[in-house]
Amino acid sequence: MVKIVLRVRLTGGDHMDITHEDPDAVDADELVERIVSTLAQDSGVLRSRHGDRLVVLYGRGVAAIEVAPRGAVL
Repeated sequence: MVKIVLRVRLTGGDHMDITHEDPDAVDADELVERIVSTLAQDSGVLRSRHGDRLVVLYGRGVAAIEVAPRGAVL
């Protein structure tokens, strides 16, 4: 299972750090490609975590993502 932390900048200007994991991904690079291709679709939806909460991101609301495999960029 591959787990990464993403800093997501929303179209409104806010940002949040979320954790995304995928049991089928081989490495972090493959997982990043899956995330980017999911959010690039018109109906792209990504289920992730923010602490103990489930966060559902819709591709149309995401302006940018930053990837930090070892933790949030502070």
